[in-house]
Amino acid sequence: MTATVDYSKWKNLPPPPGFSQSSSSSSKTSSKAVAAASASYASLKESRAWDFAISPAKSLPMQAFMLYMSGGGVQIFSMGIVFMLLLSPFKNLAAINTAFAPFAPTPAPGDKSSSTTSPNSLTALPLQKFVYLICNLLTLALGLWKCKSMGLLPMGTGDWLAFETRGPPAEVLLM
Repeated sequence: MTATVDYSKWKNLPPPPGFSQSSSSSSKTSSKAVAAASASYASLKESRAWDFAISPAKSLPMQAFMLYMSGGGVQIFSMGIVFMLLLSPFKNLAAINTAFAPFAPTPAPGDKSSSTTSPNSLTALPLQKFVYLICNLLTLALGLWKCKSMGLLPMGTGDWLAFETRGPPAEVLLM
């Protein structure tokens, strides 16, 4: 059993505050308002893309403090922190295009002059992606510095002794 609802009594209600009916005289002003809103939305997306691009650099002080607090020894806790610090830049850079896809500029409807690049291409937001790359490389450098300070990176000549070859002894050469 379905009941029918009579909607005719709501047709004569006034529009809500802030809502205006678009008429032929106000169509020019409404198109200007739509264009202004579109421009402000595009600038908001660009500023959010810049915030996202520098987000790895914003977390560097906290990560440096965590590395300092983990100590200089080779323990499971400090190794876990270093591993996550070294792994995160690679994961971030592998998904750079999909991470910036929500911030990619979208062409206005009916605008044929704007480029039709995909949001997942490298040409969309190139400066933000470059800054994101640099910030992730800084995170990687912090992790490598911690590995060096823990003695995990072979930096001295003594670390490479196993790969050195010896020449023939001097006694053999004199014969």
